[in-house]
Amino acid sequence: MKLHNTVLALAATGLISGCATGPDRKPGDPFEPVNRVVFNFNDGLDRYVAVPVAKGYQKVTPQPLRTAVSNFFSNLGDLSNAANALLQLKITDATEDLVRFAFNSTFGLGGLLDWATPAGLPKHHQDFGLTLGHWGVPSGPYLVLPLFGPSTVRDSMGLIVDVKFNPLNYMEPAVRNPLYLLQFVSVRSDLLGATDLLQQAALDKYSFVRDAYTQQRKARLRGTSEGAAPLPDYDDQSDSGAAGAPAAGAPAAGLPNYADPGDAAQAPNAASGAATGAPAGVPNYSDPGDAPASGAAGTPPAAPVATPAAPAAASGTPATTPQPAPATQ
Repeated sequence: MKLHNTVLALAATGLISGCATGPDRKPGDPFEPVNRVVFNFNDGLDRYVAVPVAKGYQKVTPQPLRTAVSNFFSNLGDLSNAANALLQLKITDATEDLVRFAFNSTFGLGGLLDWATPAGLPKHHQDFGLTLGHWGVPSGPYLVLPLFGPSTVRDSMGLIVDVKFNPLNYMEPAVRNPLYLLQFVSVRSDLLGATDLLQQAALDKYSFVRDAYTQQRKARLRGTSEGAAPLPDYDDQSDSGAAGAPAAGAPAAGLPNYADPGDAAQAPNAASGAATGAPAGVPNYSDPGDAPASGAAGTPPAAPVATPAAPAAASGTPATTPQPAPATQ
């Protein structure tokens, strides 16, 4: 009762202080002053109560037993997942959730062992807030609930329905209340590593938790299997070429071309002085000034060839045949 009155007092204080609109308030978080008050209350309760209890639970409980407890509550959660998947008309997911529950309950000693995941049955995470979002209900402003933590207006309404989906709610109070407490301690124990990361990474824990929660809910609403964006293409631009067979000397398909542009073999071109006899892939280091006017660059000049004298008729004089010198008497 004292805790309830404390929560109401803190909420009233936040409402009074939240009447003034802050100049840098985020559009998706109009209740930020109230949310920060409730967040600080939850953070203090978590730091001084929940974390010590979770650390004590880890010390006195062996790891296999902690895993079995987590599996037990996860197995009960498959019923809620199946109900929400059915409300979203995701028949395949609902069927997998029901098969998971039946398989682990039968062969996993009431859900203490998870045999469904190694058998290829994926674990889904659904709740009534996601079901409302699936049918177009907007999330509304960000909202921090006392004891329950980050939420939205839509998710807080869905939380009421999720309690009805939870099988623990239909047990006797003498069994239900200890199981609820054990579930809370087990979940908090599994999140101790995330708490340490939050303490080290976040300058403003409230903003960090708010943004992380909002992004996670959007990702789950979109889903990971349907409508997922294709992976980006990180191939090198040199991999893409003209359609058809690759050019001679080009790298194999799918591999980037890291060859020096100067090393690429070029087609022979007598007019430009390109090498005609050089092996492919060898750069041409000859000076353009050394190239002859005609022929290939870098080709040694041909030996002079004797040619017969042009006919004299071309110049208008009769041709004369050289005569041997007379012998000396």
